[in-house]
Amino acid sequence: MTLNVLSDQSPDGKPIIQVAGHPVYRDSGQLRMTTVSVTRRDTRLGLWDLLGAWFDRDAAVYPRSAVYPDTSGNEQTDATEGAAEMTGSQDVATAVALKQLGTPVVQMVEIAAVVPNSPADGHLEPRDLVQKINGAAVSSPNAAVKAIQQTAAGKQVKMTVLRDGKATTVAFTPGTKDGKPYLGISVGVGYKFPFDVSVDIDPEIGGPSAGLMFSLGIYDTLTPGSLTGGKPIAGTGEINPDGSVAPIGGIQQKIPAAKAAGAKLFLVPADNCADAVGADHGSMRLVKVSTMASAVQSIETWAKNPDAKLPTCGSAS
Repeated sequence: MTLNVLSDQSPDGKPIIQVAGHPVYRDSGQLRMTTVSVTRRDTRLGLWDLLGAWFDRDAAVYPRSAVYPDTSGNEQTDATEGAAEMTGSQDVATAVALKQLGTPVVQMVEIAAVVPNSPADGHLEPRDLVQKINGAAVSSPNAAVKAIQQTAAGKQVKMTVLRDGKATTVAFTPGTKDGKPYLGISVGVGYKFPFDVSVDIDPEIGGPSAGLMFSLGIYDTLTPGSLTGGKPIAGTGEINPDGSVAPIGGIQQKIPAAKAAGAKLFLVPADNCADAVGADHGSMRLVKVSTMASAVQSIETWAKNPDAKLPTCGSAS
């Protein structure tokens, strides 16, 4: 499937990109993120299922370990990890978009996900920004993990977090896992933003591969006019905090989906170009991007002149 991040198709019927505390500029353009569905961890496929997917240009067959490398995991763990990746992707995308606009942001430690029914459930929430653990300031995810592991057995861990812009202190007793304190959280890099930005999509969609499209959508929403010139554009790519675009999986499935959705241009991470040129893209242009800045430049150039020379993947037009 593809999803226009500039649309009003969020689960609650509001714009997918929501902003509070800054002017917004809505337009009729399309910036479509692309997703790939995979079989569940415990699904067993028969020979005919595999052969059908093998010969289907819109499908692919991978070893189970390539999708679920942790074979001891379960569906709940998969969902938690996917949610953590998506939360982190949205926050990095917001930070990169604001940096593209010249707006400074403050980097902090963030609660990326909370495991249901874990010791932290009911005390911590995804997107809480961690200021202190047991009274000590923490500045990185590694420092946060180390501080948690130093909590004495049977003692409460005390955490001060920023939630909705307000400092909140919570205290609870960790469990034990592999002989170490266990809270049931994932921590990552987060940011303290000068105003609120959120990306509201179906929670079943996980992973970091929509980061570039989120960042472009936020940038477009915060700037006057239409970045795309009112035209449909699709793409994929994980966005890094420095604005670079990392490769993703499933590129050969995402490109036909974008073409079917009417996209005229598809943004391809530079390291995915070799696989992208073999996908069924028709007349849709495959544009190579390595950074957020290069993506913005290519879109603006194309919006003014769809026949303009752009950095493309291989021999793709």
